[in-house]
Amino acid sequence: MRIARWSHKITVGEGFVVDDRVVAFPDGLTVADILAGGVDAARAAFARVHDDAGTPLSDVRLLAPLVPASVRDFVAFEEHVEGVSAGVEGKSHVADEWYEAPTFYFTNPHTILGPGDVLRPPVTERLDFELEVAVIIGGTRDVGESNLTSEDAASVVFGYTIMNDWSARDLQGREMKVRLGPAKGKDFGTALGPWIVTADELEPFLDADGFLAIRAEVYVNGELIGEDLVSNAGWPFPEFVAYASRNSRVVPGDVLGSGTVGNGGCLGELWGRNGGLVPPPLREGDEVRMVVEGIGELVGTVGPAVPAPDVPPARPRPRLRRREER
Repeated sequence: MRIARWSHKITVGEGFVVDDRVVAFPDGLTVADILAGGVDAARAAFARVHDDAGTPLSDVRLLAPLVPASVRDFVAFEEHVEGVSAGVEGKSHVADEWYEAPTFYFTNPHTILGPGDVLRPPVTERLDFELEVAVIIGGTRDVGESNLTSEDAASVVFGYTIMNDWSARDLQGREMKVRLGPAKGKDFGTALGPWIVTADELEPFLDADGFLAIRAEVYVNGELIGEDLVSNAGWPFPEFVAYASRNSRVVPGDVLGSGTVGNGGCLGELWGRNGGLVPPPLREGDEVRMVVEGIGELVGTVGPAVPAPDVPPARPRPRLRRREER
């Protein structure tokens, strides 16, 4: 099943993509409702409406397929880390700690973009994309939200979508020298789409070790820049979910990005390997098209940068421990 949100005339629709049409969920259900009910709820809804006439897919504008409850983004591809570290640190290096657990950061659920949306980046000289596959969490009966085993985590993987973690590498590099972040280097836009493909649809692509062996490609202005198998991640997706749930919660509507695939999944990796800005950073008007086997394609265009008000630098302070008398 493919689950989507779309705009048609002046209304927003939520439902299934069936062949070349979109069909609304029954009884006014939303994507959030379906995710909360899990794959069983999706199957029940699909059985009721899949024969409906619906609306031609060509007549609607697809939106991001969900409004995320939260967005975690992992860094799970060793090859990506090798390349980016070469650009940042001057040598290719993967920290020992990377191998210990699938590290992630939280990104902004309020700046989500959908298929075909125009990115309005901050002022940056090193605009980049990141080709990822994202897990969407759904509800499952008798499985909790915290400290999940890998087996229980697999049961709350509702489906997958494509994720483009747009990145301003110069902003990201500055703030991460403070040993925190990334923050404003990625705060301005994350694209999801074109729809959610339920996990059962991709089961034929699972390899013997449980890794999802689907092909991912990214093109800039029609030129192939990177290609990889998602099964080159250091961990299978259920282990991402299990780790995220440790002493925390994962809930329906959470999005967990795989992190950038290797072999050119972002420009930053290639800059590190090539010793310079080759290929060049993205510029206004560039089109980034991501194609992932079994899911579809996600296209975004770079729009004009949006200048932001200046923030003054930190002011040296006297470190007094008591207020001065006046």
